[in-house]
Amino acid sequence: MKAILQRVKHANVSVNNLEIASINRGLLVLVGFSKNDNQSDVEKISNKILNLRIFSDEESKMNLSLKDISGSILIVSQFTLYAECN
Repeated sequence: MKAILQRVKHANVSVNNLEIASINRGLLVLVGFSKNDNQSDVEKISNKILNLRIFSDEESKMNLSLKDISGSILIVSQFTLYAECN
């Protein structure tokens, strides 16, 4: 499993000019799964994402997690993370 995270103030997903999902402050997560991934892998990366301290506190130090700020997550499937480009 591979994941790319981006902190966002707002993010959305649109299909044919129709917004199907949106969040405010939180994380946009692009995630790709491989045939070898299992439930344990999903749980491990989920916990890691929720507890990463990548949001600024009142002293502008990256010391807060997504849980600490009550942030949102927008997860987008991105199978190209496993693309073979040879």
